Amino acid sequence: MKFKLEHKDPNSNARTGTITTDHGEIQTPIFMPVGTAGTVKAVHQVELKKEIEAEIILGNTYHLYLRPGLDVLKGAGGLHKFINWSHPILTDSGGYQVYSLSHRRKIKEEGVTFQSHIDGSRHFFSPEVAIDIQRVIGADIIMAFDECTPYPCDYHYAKKSMQMTHRWLKRCCDHFDKGEGHYGYKQSFVPIVQGSTYDDLRKQSAETIASYERDANAIGGLSVGEPAEEMYRATDLVCEILPKDKPRYLMGVGTPANLLECIALGVDMFDCVMPTRNARHGFLFTQNGVINIKNKKWKDDHSPIDPDGHCTTTRTHSKAYLRHLVQSKEILGGQIATLHNLSFYLWLMQEARKHIVAGDFSTWKTSMVEQVQRRL
Repeated sequence: MKFKLEHKDPNSNARTGTITTDHGEIQTPIFMPVGTAGTVKAVHQVELKKEIEAEIILGNTYHLYLRPGLDVLKGAGGLHKFINWSHPILTDSGGYQVYSLSHRRKIKEEGVTFQSHIDGSRHFFSPEVAIDIQRVIGADIIMAFDECTPYPCDYHYAKKSMQMTHRWLKRCCDHFDKGEGHYGYKQSFVPIVQGSTYDDLRKQSAETIASYERDANAIGGLSVGEPAEEMYRATDLVCEILPKDKPRYLMGVGTPANLLECIALGVDMFDCVMPTRNARHGFLFTQNGVINIKNKKWKDDHSPIDPDGHCTTTRTHSKAYLRHLVQSKEILGGQIATLHNLSFYLWLMQEARKHIVAGDFSTWKTSMVEQVQRRL
């Protein structure tokens, strides 16, 4: 994986660049739709590329390991071929499940024992196992195995967890460097900053992962319930330390306003389930604000869902029709809403790049942050 830094905003740390992988280029800043189990929910791969214009999507190591399983994925020739997606893919390592499945796991120095949410069966992930699984899945960008701590988090626990994450990182790197991928193309390994919201821990963690000089660096353990100001402060601190010639990936973030504020801090890559999950519940993000399509006010509104939007589907269907579909629990309602939200997120990234290149990103960002947070 290569990264070319191209433009810098004169009034913030926002920047544009190009990531090159063996499956294609990614223009940054970029939002990556989440495809947990080999599918971005409610969206066909053709729509992902042509309608949404996604350049990279995510897969989830824990979920893909359980279903369809490694034998199926390896037999297909990896996740790209299994889902018929010829563009870049990133996989997380299962580390987030250490956080989200806290009632179903046990952490030791050797690794983590999970209890499957599907059938209760027990499974063990170590740093080495996480690398091996991601090799079989075959993503272009694979993540270190870490512990994502909750918020709030006791300082002593956060420090102890971060130190274990750093020890796991060394094991991940050693194991990754000893092997190769299965499918004839290069994979890049990315370490993750932890340290909860404690500045000294974040600084120490950022310095530690930067010392490994990998192709990119990730910022984890945020957007787990802390106030937005805490997230911004921790992200700003870390971005000042992480190498400027490598992409910075803020994991699991966030709202449109979060993305814009963090682009200004120097973040290049984002992912979050928010646009897809909220879509399925009838919440639409637009450049003019947030729409709850289930509200009665839209019942007789026959204007386009988003007349100025990037998505063809939401320029040609009405708010009244989408409200009817969502209220009736029709599958098409979730599809249309998801297409809209993801298209909006990708449009927002494109606009951010344009304004960074033009040199007026900071002014545009201030105005846009106010707009996208309105309740319509």
